[in-house]
Amino acid sequence: MEKMLPKGKTSPVFEGLRGKNIEALFGTLRTPCYMIDEKQLKKNCEILAAVMKNTGCKILLAQKAFSNYDFYPLIGGYLAGTEASGLYEARLGKEEMPEGEVHVFCAGYREDEFDTLLNYADHIVFNSVSQLRKFGQKAKEQGKSIGLRVNPECSTQVGHEIYDPCAPGSRLGVTRAVFDREMTEDTLELLDGLHFHTLCEQNSDALSTTLTALESKFGDILSKMKWLNMGGGHHITKDGYDIPLLEKCILSAKEKWGVEVYLEPGEAVALNAGYLASRVLDVVENGETRIAILDVSAACHMPDVIEMPYTPPLYQETECEDGADCRLAGPTCLSGDIIGDYKMAEPIKEGALLLFGDMAIYTTCKNNTFNGMPLPYIYRLDEHGKISLISDFGYTDFKYRLGH
Repeated sequence: MEKMLPKGKTSPVFEGLRGKNIEALFGTLRTPCYMIDEKQLKKNCEILAAVMKNTGCKILLAQKAFSNYDFYPLIGGYLAGTEASGLYEARLGKEEMPEGEVHVFCAGYREDEFDTLLNYADHIVFNSVSQLRKFGQKAKEQGKSIGLRVNPECSTQVGHEIYDPCAPGSRLGVTRAVFDREMTEDTLELLDGLHFHTLCEQNSDALSTTLTALESKFGDILSKMKWLNMGGGHHITKDGYDIPLLEKCILSAKEKWGVEVYLEPGEAVALNAGYLASRVLDVVENGETRIAILDVSAACHMPDVIEMPYTPPLYQETECEDGADCRLAGPTCLSGDIIGDYKMAEPIKEGALLLFGDMAIYTTCKNNTFNGMPLPYIYRLDEHGKISLISDFGYTDFKYRLGH
C-alpha cells in the first residue's frame, strides 16, 4: 500500500537511490559496509562552487567530517582546498589535493611536530595569543599566512552544547578581554586574518547573528586583516538552507572589512552522500520491546549517533503509524549500543537488509574497533551506478593498531 512505503522512497537523504533496487545494489555485498555516492557528492560540490562564483569567497573541505581521499580529485575540481585539524590531516590534504590550499587549525600545536607541519600548511590558525607568540614568527618566516581563532561570545546553538564553542568556559577561541590583555603590537603584526567557528548544522541566519557579534567584538581588528575565515557548520547543501542570505553575509564582510572570505564546511560537502548497509543477526524481546541485533554498531561505526546524539535515517522505516515498532541495536557489549527506535512496515526478521542514510560524514573518519569489531568495507557508487571497492578491513588492521 502507498501509505506503507519506506521513508527512503521519498526522503531527500536517499535521493541518490531513487529508481534503484536496494536489494540488488547492496544484497551481494559483505555487510556492514559504507557506500559513498559520487553523484550526490558532485551535486553538493556544485552548490558550493556556485557560492564561490557568486561571492568570490573560497570554500575548503573540512577533513574532520569527510576524509575519503579517493574522492579528493573530484572535490578538488570544485573547492579551493582542505582544512585540517593537525599534522596528519594537513599532510593528507597536501598529498591528495595538491592544487588546493591547506589550512590548519589546532587547539594546541606540538613543538616536536611544528616544523614538519610547515611543510604542508599554507594557512596556520592559532587558538591562543601565547601559541601565536611561540610559533607565529617561525611560520611567518616560511611564508605562511597566520591567523588567530577568536570567540565572538555569541551562542546560536539550541541543544548539542557539546558543539558550542561559545559556551561559558570554552577552550576554543580568544575572547576580546583576553585579546586586549595579552596581545602586543609586535604579536598583532604577525596576524593576517581572524578565524571563528561557532556553528553546527545551522542555517545562514545563525551566521548573520554571529557576524553582528563579531563586528561588535572584533570589528576594529578585522579592518586591519587580509582575510576572515568563517569556519564550518554551515548546512549549505541541506534542503531549505538560505543561500542568498549566506551570500549576502559574505559580500557584506568583504565590503565592510576589505577581507578575503573563507568557509570550511565538512558536512555540507558530503551531506547525504553515503549509506551504511547492515543485516539483522538476531531478534530478541524484552517486555514489549522487540530488538533487532545488527552486524553494525552505533558505538563503532556511527559514533555520532551516541555522541550527538541522534537517530539516523533508515531507508526501510515506514511513515505509517501502525507500523511494527522495533529497536535497532549493535552487537557489542556496550548496553547503550543502540541505533534507535523505528517503525517498520512489517515485523523485522533475521537476515533482513537495512540501509542507513547520511553515512558519509563523521563515520569512516571517526569509526573504531571497540570489542574487536571489524571496520566496514567502503565502496564507491559512481555516477553510472557502478560499484567498486575502495577499502577492505580485516584482522591485521585491528591487530596492528595495537602493536607490532
